[in-house]
Amino acid sequence: MKVSKVIQVIAWFDEKGKIRPVRFRYEDEEELKVIIIEEILNREFKNLGGTPTWTFTCTSKIDGKKNIYHIKYDMLSNRWIVFF
Repeated sequence: MKVSKVIQVIAWFDEKGKIRPVRFRYEDEEELKVIIIEEILNREFKNLGGTPTWTFTCTSKIDGKKNIYHIKYDMLSNRWIVFF
């Protein structure tokens, strides 16, 4: 089952404008969780329905287990969404 949530992200931008998400947080059952992004496995730019979007495939330890997930950055709305 895939779950998507709007998240708050801290990201770095290099001198050429390349985005590197570092960590994010979201509310889960009234608890605020902070996830540190350990590794970015892939980054891909797509136009999804006319919306420029960056998709990052990442790994992190979540609740003690290593997980692979996707976070997307919607460049028009400046919103980040995680897909577990």
